[in-house]
Amino acid sequence: MSPKDVSSSGKGGTGAFSPARILVLVLAVLSVVFIAENTGDVTVRLLIPVVTIPLYVALIVMFLAGMACGAYVFRRRRK
Repeated sequence: MSPKDVSSSGKGGTGAFSPARILVLVLAVLSVVFIAENTGDVTVRLLIPVVTIPLYVALIVMFLAGMACGAYVFRRRRK
């Protein structure tokens, strides 16, 4: 038996534009568009205090928190 060829020939999604990366990029762009379209003020309760902030600020904070959690899980899984 001969060893399998593991060179990256562009098939199988191992290149710079794999299906997973394209999906993440599309979701990120849709998230930015959604954030840009929702600019009204909202009331957010943070355990005890009630804060009135623009919705886009709350969405950006949650988007960044989600990215941080995803990066943490991805790095933990890679080791």
